[in-house]
Amino acid sequence: MRTIAFFNNKGGVGKTTLVYHIAWMMMELGQKVLAADLDPQANLSSMFLDEERLEMLWPEKEQEHQSILPCISPILEGTGDIDPAHTESIRDGLYLIPGDLGLSQFEDKLSDSWPRCLDHDPAAFRAITAFYRIIYTAAEKVGANIVLIDVGPNLGAINRSSLIAADYVISPLAPDLYSLQGLKNLGPTLRMWRRGWKQRLEQKPENLHIPLPSGTMTPAGYIVMQHIERKSRPVKAYQRWVERIPTTYLEYVLAQTGGPIAEDDDPNRVGLVRHYQSLMPMAQEARKPVFFLKPADGAIGSHAQSVTKCYVEFKKMTETILHRTGSAHG
Repeated sequence: MRTIAFFNNKGGVGKTTLVYHIAWMMMELGQKVLAADLDPQANLSSMFLDEERLEMLWPEKEQEHQSILPCISPILEGTGDIDPAHTESIRDGLYLIPGDLGLSQFEDKLSDSWPRCLDHDPAAFRAITAFYRIIYTAAEKVGANIVLIDVGPNLGAINRSSLIAADYVISPLAPDLYSLQGLKNLGPTLRMWRRGWKQRLEQKPENLHIPLPSGTMTPAGYIVMQHIERKSRPVKAYQRWVERIPTTYLEYVLAQTGGPIAEDDDPNRVGLVRHYQSLMPMAQEARKPVFFLKPADGAIGSHAQSVTKCYVEFKKMTETILHRTGSAHG
């Protein structure tokens, strides 16, 4: 099993839409995929599932939710360890652990547990590794060989525990100042979390017999989310930010030095996602990714050509991700 987190602490770049499309394309390429919605906003769940289904998964009583929340409730309430996750079958080969707005309740517990791991506290280890163990068990249950983790845009305790569960981290970026600043925060933070988790693994109680993540969080590259151009933001300004991404990623995320890198030649760039503005409403209405839209969904004429182009671009990008994460052959 490979776990891949998509993370940038700058929000609004289209990260969740990206995860949604890559999950579908991985399934299309023959992988068995589990998507884990660990963002307290639960946007990935709302992309996969319609409102009627979400109402069924999120009834009025939180303890009856079929989401990530009841899995961690015993830890939150101090009554026990994790419970197995409900896995929603989206399609044969594609599954979802639904998110929950109530997940934010776990933030304080995780913040408190992180330092207590250094005191050999078994309960602290159970809390910090809850996401990993929930994902691990759910992936075994559905036979998934790849887990895609969607997280929120912050550097909080929930994301720290989510990313500890990740073998690889891919950074979706917008070509702007905010994403570049986000990279400057992301790299040092990942290194700090990686070192911190390694220190805690050395303090693991001998009588604690639970699966623990390695916490490698290996940077696997970045994806540029190309938003539509506006008159207030000319092409030159857009290009200026795109050109700065390769060296910023190299220096701050990989902690390496090097000369200027042309964006099209950057080995760390996984891909570039074009803005399919006119097709997104169709895709949302049809409850499917853009590259699966059909004429019956309204994708005719030039739209049909864009759908084909989208399929080719996402296929190439997803194959690159599978290759970089050692998941190409399952």
